[in-house]
Amino acid sequence: MGKINLKQKLKNRELTIGSWITIGHPAIAEILATANFEWLVIDIEHTTIDLSMVQVLITTIQSKGIAAIVRVSKNEEVIIKRVLDAGADGIIVPMVCSGIEAEQAVQYAKYPPEGKRGVGLARAQQYGIGFETYKEWVKTDLVVIAQIEHIDGINDLENILNVEGIDGAFIGPYDLSGSLGIPGKYDEPIVVAALERFKDICQKKGMAMGFHVIDPEFDRLKAKIDEGYNFLAFSTDFLFMGANARKNTEKIKF
Repeated sequence: MGKINLKQKLKNRELTIGSWITIGHPAIAEILATANFEWLVIDIEHTTIDLSMVQVLITTIQSKGIAAIVRVSKNEEVIIKRVLDAGADGIIVPMVCSGIEAEQAVQYAKYPPEGKRGVGLARAQQYGIGFETYKEWVKTDLVVIAQIEHIDGINDLENILNVEGIDGAFIGPYDLSGSLGIPGKYDEPIVVAALERFKDICQKKGMAMGFHVIDPEFDRLKAKIDEGYNFLAFSTDFLFMGANARKNTEKIKF
């Protein structure tokens, strides 16, 4: 598993910053690891990264002493146990809209009696010789993050955060605004109010609060830190590459 104790940092509401992998090649993880991120998210909800590459990426990320998190494709038993058996340090579960759905995510991630995850012997369990050690690690260190990206999730956020085993909430502003009928319009009062309610409830509950800062600009990241977010994903692999390339090629005079 990754060397950083991410679960403890989230519990303490310490600032922790990572980034987002959408390109299925281990070099991407190695390159981002040079930027002092504490964790990297492998996104398999909105990418073509398959499970074989997920394990390669997890292994590469953890070899750099960084926590490897997977945003799974959905809140579903099989995909959650497969990425965890591959050795992920944690999961981000998309579109959690209720306390019941948060309970399901935890159940899929934890072994009995805390959950109902089936037992497999793969990389996470050292291919059969480390199950007991891993079983204890799941209890103490596995991270489960609920992604809140629908107004229903905002409306039931207190129940979601009350679920034992949920380590933080991660806002999904694009889909949140879409659930309100105005995708991408973050400045509209109804969206601003929903985001403020998210922050207020998280802070009242003392829960780690996450946000994906899409633009690869430090000022955008700093603004979210100043707002109180402490679990921050900073941009993505392709935006870091593309934005830097465009910024410099724009200076070329043909």
